[in-house]
Amino acid sequence: MKAVLDNKTGAWRSARPVWNKDTCINCLACWIYCPDASIVVKDGRMTGINYDYCKGCGICAAVCPPKVHAIEMEQERK
Repeated sequence: MKAVLDNKTGAWRSARPVWNKDTCINCLACWIYCPDASIVVKDGRMTGINYDYCKGCGICAAVCPPKVHAIEMEQERK
């Protein structure tokens, strides 16, 4: 299991999701659809994004409810 956790895959992404906790309604659609399990949830609430494994695909931003926009994509800062 340790070898899997050491294989961080987020280093090559060109865009990254930015989460706004103030507008988030905790619908958890992002958590459900994230193919990399990069959405961090604790006690039924989103608490952040694990950028070590996020590949920047943008699915989380795409499934965030349109009136909420709690996750938006931005260019990766290197």
